Amino acid sequence: MLIFSACGETYVPKPIGYFRIDLPKKEYRKYFQNAPYTFEYPVYSVVRPDTGKKTESYWVNIDFPKLNASIYISYKNIIKNDSALTEDSRNLAYKHTVMADAIDEKIYTDNTNKVYGVLYDIKGNVASSIQFYLTDSIKHFLRGALYFNSRPNKDSLAPVISFIRKDIDHFIESFRWTELK
Repeated sequence: MLIFSACGETYVPKPIGYFRIDLPKKEYRKYFQNAPYTFEYPVYSVVRPDTGKKTESYWVNIDFPKLNASIYISYKNIIKNDSALTEDSRNLAYKHTVMADAIDEKIYTDNTNKVYGVLYDIKGNVASSIQFYLTDSIKHFLRGALYFNSRPNKDSLAPVISFIRKDIDHFIESFRWTELK
């Protein structure tokens, strides 16, 4: 027994790793439905109407089946002003401060198309790492939140979050309000 242990190599177990994720090529298509908005979304995602119990008109989910993620989009028609809606969106984003390492805000302003909003980039092991809202400040308000169908792990999800973040940026930049027919 002594001879075998003295001559052999020491065994070191492999460190835990993460699966390699093959990310698709960026390509977009236009979303046209009877809704008060339009946008471009990735071809590797699927836009489906939200079917939850509390669903309202024009709520959709942008599902990323191969990435196990969804962006939940909710829409509200502004009746008086949007300050309560923007404050609710901010509160929902900042509920993650308990687990968040940091929360960065990026302001979007498109005066030509009357699209204004804020994107919350939430760092850390949080349930929703990206949230945003868009409004025209008069009539329309839209909120979005990215969720994964898995337990939050910032290290393993970081490449996918970064990948989808670019899609969300494109979503916001291509977003337009439309008139219902």
